[in-house]
Amino acid sequence: MVAERASTRRRNRDAATAERLAGWLRDYRSFEGIPDELFDRSGIPRDYWLDFLGDVAEYSEEEFRGRFSLATRHIRDTGVSYRIYGEENERSWPLNPLPLILPEAEWAQIAEGVEQRANLMEALLADIYGNAALVRDGVLPAAALTGSNDFLRAMRGVKPVGGRYLQTYAADLGRGPDGRWWVLDDRAQAPSGAGYALENRLILSRAYPNLYNRMNVHRLAPFFDDLRKGLAAAADRADPRICLMTPGPYSETYFEQAHLARYLGFLLVEGGDLIVRDGKVYVRTISGLKRADVILRRVDADFIDPLELNGASQLGTPGLLEAIRDGGVAMANMPGSGVLESKSLLGFLPVLCRRLLGEELKMPNVATWWCGQPRERAHVEGKLDTLAIASAFGAVDPGGLFPQPRLLSDLSPAEAADFRQRFIDRPFDFVGQEVAHLSTTPVLRDGRLEAAPFVVRVYATATPDGMRIMPGGFARISDRADARAISMGQGARTADVWVVGDAPVPRVTLLGTQEDVKVRRVTGMLPSRAAENLFWLGRYLERAESTLRLIRSLCTSLMDAEAGIHTTGETLERVERLLIDGGALDKDAAGERALDAARDALHDVDASGSVIRLVGMARRAGASMRERLSADFWALLVRLETRLVEGRTTVRTEVDALEQVESALQIIAALSGLAQENMNRTAGWRFLDTGRRIERGINICRCTHVLARSGATIDDLDLLLDLADSQITYRARYLIGLALVPVRDMVMLDPFNTRALAFQLVTLKQHLALLPALVDDGMLEPHARILLALATQIETGDAASLDATAIQGFETELMRLSDAIAARYFLQGANAVPTIKLAGLA
Repeated sequence: MVAERASTRRRNRDAATAERLAGWLRDYRSFEGIPDELFDRSGIPRDYWLDFLGDVAEYSEEEFRGRFSLATRHIRDTGVSYRIYGEENERSWPLNPLPLILPEAEWAQIAEGVEQRANLMEALLADIYGNAALVRDGVLPAAALTGSNDFLRAMRGVKPVGGRYLQTYAADLGRGPDGRWWVLDDRAQAPSGAGYALENRLILSRAYPNLYNRMNVHRLAPFFDDLRKGLAAAADRADPRICLMTPGPYSETYFEQAHLARYLGFLLVEGGDLIVRDGKVYVRTISGLKRADVILRRVDADFIDPLELNGASQLGTPGLLEAIRDGGVAMANMPGSGVLESKSLLGFLPVLCRRLLGEELKMPNVATWWCGQPRERAHVEGKLDTLAIASAFGAVDPGGLFPQPRLLSDLSPAEAADFRQRFIDRPFDFVGQEVAHLSTTPVLRDGRLEAAPFVVRVYATATPDGMRIMPGGFARISDRADARAISMGQGARTADVWVVGDAPVPRVTLLGTQEDVKVRRVTGMLPSRAAENLFWLGRYLERAESTLRLIRSLCTSLMDAEAGIHTTGETLERVERLLIDGGALDKDAAGERALDAARDALHDVDASGSVIRLVGMARRAGASMRERLSADFWALLVRLETRLVEGRTTVRTEVDALEQVESALQIIAALSGLAQENMNRTAGWRFLDTGRRIERGINICRCTHVLARSGATIDDLDLLLDLADSQITYRARYLIGLALVPVRDMVMLDPFNTRALAFQLVTLKQHLALLPALVDDGMLEPHARILLALATQIETGDAASLDATAIQGFETELMRLSDAIAARYFLQGANAVPTIKLAGLA
């Protein structure tokens, strides 16, 4: 069927398309003796690749660039990224415009082999942390396990909640020279990449929607549905709370973790978000402590509990191991499962498969010899110049020479000498492996089709009905023309994996059908950390906006225009004073040229209150709970920071500075509009808006104190109205011109002016009234008491009696309110308290 359809489409192609496709195939050069995905062993292009490439060849150069630029724009705007370990900044996701295509018949064999291997790993863990029969009977040397840092003695005899040690498993596969698929590495600690596979699919299916549907590409959604059901089945409640435990925003794969949490509906938590009480695990939320039933962990086991494991860890939760032992939480994967990633085990797997499953191993791994045994050590010693050397236990590599398998010929003389001495002293720390040569797949580079080596990661997840395999995966394609598996690593690109079939594929999503979904209107719970980040995101954006308005006044003071007259002389000095008080300018900058002051306030990265610093802090706050921000909001936030960074060298005149200020203000206005119109009115939105309201109130108090004091000039009052965005309203209300008392009333006491202090307090009362209370005793909590007293003062206040002392008092109370909100809702350390409900049922 596939071949017939492809043949028909080839006959119907026009001459230009046929010539372009022929040129691609004619210039394509695969590696000698290495299997290729495009051409079969006889040198004939495979039909499914011809089907795909023939359609791509129909696109003009401009249309193809447009299609993939749409995909790359999605990567940029939604922040699809990764981080190299040790780097602070994220890197944009490197996606290949062509997928890796595999027929479903071949994929069935891959899935069968990966499923068997996942079952073998589960049985192996059950023995390692159970009765240890393999070690007792001499089938597996104890040193092959205990040499690994990932072997956790504390987990011996611990039965996992739900009955499974491995909820997720992944295998890195490569096609060897004989055309068979080989396992290069096992991933059992906390397999990463499934979220990136999902994102790759989203991007490419948008770039080639017709091709994607016509080629009957198998959907990924059923796998993720199985993952969610498998995790839910491990809990002891019918409607469990499932958390995805992340190392935090500086993790190399934080984007993927946030994307998975959002897609699957899990709660993204860090170690500090969790607390152990009475053998159970709870999430710190704005409503108190809420039970965590299942944790899908992406934190390495050694870091999850600083009380029992790595005492220096700041990524874990004290007492978490004890809760696991007590059966108080289901953990996927169980701590200690990372021992399966040790290369020391690879040579024993065929025997272990026969022993544990009663079957022959269907998918072999790269031939590996662990040097902890005399015969194997002798074999490796005799072939040191031809075998790849790797650490037997991953992280246990004191010299740091073998994060990946390496040939001795790739080492410097000093490194080779160091290795040989270490090999003599501790041979059991090393394995020797045959050098695997990978097959190649087509990539498009500079309009040419080229062959590139690849590795594909295939995922398995446990369900009540057995293991399920993702029909696709996460492919890494080397940018180097070196087909050795040992050369894969940094510099690789990624690709979507299409498993294509003959029959149309059902369009399955994670959305339930009308029959199996119970209608609910609960808003979900908000972790304290997320609430805090939303609160400060609102404050940073509002602070950046107020600073931009002050800079705009500086810029207009340089222009020969009526709008700039009010920012001259003493009034201009007061603008600079406000910028200095806000940390946007150094105090020594007072009196410098207005253009220089504007440039510094915009772009000085060393100034705590500069716009570029404030926007950077807003972006970091947003990055810490990216799963709660829409793609549009995140894209605008990233665009705002990018424009400020790019504009640091382009401010040469006041016009340049003003253009940047206006552009930034427009983006912030768009962010505010998205928050108001696109965010559900849940607690998260309320904390975001609460942060904005408190910051706006503090800012208007500071501006009023400086510009509307006794003896204020017309220029001062005019500037205050401009900063409060109240010029039009004032002039429509008062025909007599500017006067001190009406201006004070409008910016401080008017509850109908959205920029006035009174309006901020009215809005804050509405927000806090709808946030949860911890104790239902009818008494006001401290933050509510502060707000009520302040709001009463404003509601009963008189503009004529407002003086500097009163205005400063309002500012002080707003800061007290901020501290009280933090103490109540941003639960950290010992101040985390349960709700009035029984904590075990929460």
